[in-house]
Amino acid sequence: MLLNFAPHPSVYLSPSPSCHPERSEGSGGCRRRQEPRLLVAFAPPNDNAEWVRGSLGLVLLLCLLACAGIAPAQDRGERTLDEIKTEAIKRAETGMYPLIGLDPADVREAFAAINTKDKDEWAAAFMAVADRYMAEGNALAATDPTKANADYIRAWRLYSFGRWPIPASPGKQRSYEKAIAAFLAHARSWDPPLEVVHIPFEGKEIIGYLRLPKNAKGPVPLVITVNGLDSRKEDLAESFAAVLPYGIGYLAVDGPGTGQAPIKASETADRMLSRVIDYALTRPEVDKTKLVVHGVSWGAYWATKLAIVEHARLRGASAQSPPVDAFFQKNFLMNSLLGNREYLFDQVPALMSILQGANSLDDMAEILPKMSLVKQGLLGKPMAPMLVIGGVLDTQVPISDIYLLLDKGDVPKDAWINPQGGHLGRQVKVWPDPIIFKKVIIPWLLRTLDIPAQ
Repeated sequence: MLLNFAPHPSVYLSPSPSCHPERSEGSGGCRRRQEPRLLVAFAPPNDNAEWVRGSLGLVLLLCLLACAGIAPAQDRGERTLDEIKTEAIKRAETGMYPLIGLDPADVREAFAAINTKDKDEWAAAFMAVADRYMAEGNALAATDPTKANADYIRAWRLYSFGRWPIPASPGKQRSYEKAIAAFLAHARSWDPPLEVVHIPFEGKEIIGYLRLPKNAKGPVPLVITVNGLDSRKEDLAESFAAVLPYGIGYLAVDGPGTGQAPIKASETADRMLSRVIDYALTRPEVDKTKLVVHGVSWGAYWATKLAIVEHARLRGASAQSPPVDAFFQKNFLMNSLLGNREYLFDQVPALMSILQGANSLDDMAEILPKMSLVKQGLLGKPMAPMLVIGGVLDTQVPISDIYLLLDKGDVPKDAWINPQGGHLGRQVKVWPDPIIFKKVIIPWLLRTLDIPAQ
């Protein structure tokens, strides 16, 4: 249920039985569809007494959730190789991230060639399977473009998992390069076409994917989309094709420190995305009054920051599981992110790789707190309207960060909180990514951009 935040802390969630997101495909109540609903309704308070009442209510709610066992304890050890294989195959079979769209048989075939955690061995095994589909796609491109496109999609997803979570070795880098090539081969079949844009930035360039609706009769609304820690602009370009029939275009870019981004994540890296906004506003096809930013996970952090620093140029921002403050503290790094099991493997090494100047846990513990939007003095300043999406059972971004964000700013926000959801609000077989996109994000975009539902 999508709800608008009202001026008083007046609406609370009736807690439901705890269910860890990893086990939500199991038996019992965890499989029962439960409509996500508002946890607590807040807009910026008008006086200190009201603020105190709201804050005490929020603290009480968090205590109740903790006492009810809503936040499951973490097994902080990284998975063994055998555990990774078992979990990855299960996720492929159930359509769970990061194996959405992968054929379990292809995953098993690649795993048969992997005997160690060596990164290049991992990449080589997945590239070997993907290469077969890529070769078949190239052979069929002229005679059977439909089958060729299906092959390109399979190759792209396999290459992408071959570099997952980050291209941290020569082999994984090669798999990432092949993933981009396979994706662009797939995109050649798109109508309207995909335009690869090159935006000059500080002596380098930002590479983005722009798609505009077909047969538009004037400037169109545009969504700038920003990926998370281990997803890429290719993933967002694929999913955001769904907005084109509504007359909305999109520009997908890799967030700072990820993919082909020219700079790493830092306190000031949002300047890269401000440059993307600059570019979007130069395009005559774009309605300059209807620009929205969307981000997932780390991309949601950037979307939230842009909602503040770029509020004058944005119609709105949507953010799925945005890190805000508690995420950036050392205790969360050490107690929740290290060995996180909602994440398949290597979350902290992946996070370290995107941060400017981070080469150790000590570096991360020093750098991350500076990224907090509280530390930067931004929360409470004027903001663009927002949609904030989260899951109460998220172990990768604390739900307290979502509540904190909802309580700040100068305009009401829309919130979609899944009491049985994990990261990004996902719930296996109940609220997978495509359903959240269709039932939550697109309706909000249509309302925000004043586009009639079809």
